[in-house]
Amino acid sequence: MTETKYTFCRICESLCGLKVKVENNEIVKIIPNADHVATHGFGCVKGLHQHQIYQSPDRLKYPLKKVDGKHVRISWEQALSEIGQKVRQITGEFSKDSIAMYVGTAAGFGVLHPVFAQGFIEGIGSNSMYASATQDCSNKFATARHMYGFPFTQPFPDVLRNECLIIVGANPVISKWSFLQVPNPIKHIRDIKKRGGRVIVVDPRETETAKVAGEHIFIKPGSDVFFYLSFLHEVQLRQGIKYDHVQEYMSGLEEVLELASKWPADVTEKVTGISSDILKQLVDAYLSADGAALYSSTGVNMGGQGSLSFWIQEVINAVTGNLDRKGGTLVGRGIMDFIKFGVKKGLLMKDLKSRVGGFGTVNDAFPGGILADEILTPGKKQVRALFVTGGNPLITMADSEKLKTAFEKLDLLVCLDIQHNETCAVADYVLPCTDPFQRPDLPFIFPLMLGLQTKPYLQATKAVVPPQGEQRDEASIYIELAKASGFPLWGSKAAQVFFESLMKFNKLDNGQRAVPQQSMLNMLLKVCRQPGFKKLLKNPNGWLRADHKENDFLGKRVHTSDKKVALAPAVLMEAANARLQLLFDAESNTNGHFKMITKRTVQTQNSWTHNTDRMIRGSENTNFLYLNPEDAIHLKLKAGDLADVSSTHGKLRIPVKILAELMPGTVAIPHGWGHQDAKGMRVASKTKGVNVNILAGSGVEAIDALSGMSKLTALEVVIEPAKGEQAHTWSGLPV
Repeated sequence: MTETKYTFCRICESLCGLKVKVENNEIVKIIPNADHVATHGFGCVKGLHQHQIYQSPDRLKYPLKKVDGKHVRISWEQALSEIGQKVRQITGEFSKDSIAMYVGTAAGFGVLHPVFAQGFIEGIGSNSMYASATQDCSNKFATARHMYGFPFTQPFPDVLRNECLIIVGANPVISKWSFLQVPNPIKHIRDIKKRGGRVIVVDPRETETAKVAGEHIFIKPGSDVFFYLSFLHEVQLRQGIKYDHVQEYMSGLEEVLELASKWPADVTEKVTGISSDILKQLVDAYLSADGAALYSSTGVNMGGQGSLSFWIQEVINAVTGNLDRKGGTLVGRGIMDFIKFGVKKGLLMKDLKSRVGGFGTVNDAFPGGILADEILTPGKKQVRALFVTGGNPLITMADSEKLKTAFEKLDLLVCLDIQHNETCAVADYVLPCTDPFQRPDLPFIFPLMLGLQTKPYLQATKAVVPPQGEQRDEASIYIELAKASGFPLWGSKAAQVFFESLMKFNKLDNGQRAVPQQSMLNMLLKVCRQPGFKKLLKNPNGWLRADHKENDFLGKRVHTSDKKVALAPAVLMEAANARLQLLFDAESNTNGHFKMITKRTVQTQNSWTHNTDRMIRGSENTNFLYLNPEDAIHLKLKAGDLADVSSTHGKLRIPVKILAELMPGTVAIPHGWGHQDAKGMRVASKTKGVNVNILAGSGVEAIDALSGMSKLTALEVVIEPAKGEQAHTWSGLPV
């Protein structure tokens, strides 16, 4: 008998409403929910076929321990006992900071997982936290803390009312809309155009989004900060600054305008590739619109100067009067005032310095790019144990070869995951977790607590299918790990006893002890004076909340010391004055190198959708080096040839594809590939893709001190036809 269950997707910000067909406790089909209050029947190929990953024969079902180089099944009791004993040994012999944690993107798309992961590491007393945000978005958090007083204050474009939307270094048609929930980006872009507005894409590639928008401007990779500075300078020249508005709600205008005045468009066009005339036309479009927004994402974030770029973008939106207004950018409200709560409690606001390099924390996490050095560098607080939760750093982080060497030297590596990926392959213990369809849930923290949604709503879901084997949810695993290690969650014995008592009387459908997740989520809703979990379940298409308001942020919810938006934070001004001329000189002389950017295909989600035949059909079983036709002729390469791509950090061999949409001098390689070592993923391990992050550097010199981010795009590379005796063979591995 087939049963239809209502739920929502949790693999990206879109949170698309879904109808799931279930037979004999297995998902047989997923279809979009056409009646959903916000997503209206939208769903992407990844979301509609994700059950093929979850129901793969490779799915982790039992705890594993590495014995003589191979992973063997063990009991939960043995795994927890041995891990706990090792944690006690390391903290007793060395330091509590010798226990580290890496939190991946997948952890963030559930409500309870990241909370209990944080509770575990805080309970130990360790500050050694690392997060995937330092690969793709921590520049936004670092900048927001300086400008608005809290890292999670993230203004977003009011796409339902924008008259002019300028998208820089983002491709929402393929990658959706970080951090904002914008289901069906194509429809929203077309709607802006239908009501007479404009969507203009600034990108080194004429992306899928640019083709829908119909307006595209090429920009050289890594030059975004100069584009923004020239834009701001031109705004001032066009008298586009709302001075009275700025005086009331902001500080530091004169300082940031003086900085921008040094970089007029006729100077920066040399490095951006955007002529002065084109930039002026762009500013005209922005200023003449009744509601405009500049928006950027990973192409800007990961290019080495993401913090400076995002800062000036936010300054432009603010000083033109577009911040906190309909049609411009808004700051949402979640089910509680999380920003006020966070400031009061000091959440995500630790001011710590790393042992290696003296880097500060962003959202209480150190740069992932120094994790290898923290493991390999001797000292009292040397990292000797690592818990990896919801991530695959050996594919997603910079300098993966060095990181693998470091991981192999750890005294303890524990992975919590749903599939046996590359990082799990070198782990001492692998703990099997439930997938999104096997747990009750609410929308994750950004829509739930911050209101980062085009159309605010709530939704609850029960588990769609039961867990398999001995899978457990992450929250319950961390409660058990805390007990086994002798360190109570958050350092609170009362909290530990409370959660252990809840687990005594609750089990998952597979008989595994677990916290009553639905009851805990219901408690959260009730504390925040929202409809209860059961009431939300009776509204499977979603429960609409009040719409976003304008004039709801400035003067009311800014948490800087003077309650004004800081347009010229000292740390950002100092970095700009120290870096910009050096950066401009470097970008002016590329020495004939190409600039490499990343590229995502619609079938892939970072590194974890390749273990199903549906996502790697035909030529999709690898990544490619994409070249502009002119560059291919110059390099004497054609489609199907093998090319050697090298940077100052590494070298790889990869087949060529021709892509006319690329700006000349720019090449693209999709990330997330290189699964040959993932022997526990029988489909993915047979793909030939190569890990592009081999070309990116780690360590002190390779990290942006403002955000802790590694540079993973706009990399200078040298490209040559493959050479040597093996010039016509390709393994998918580094050269």
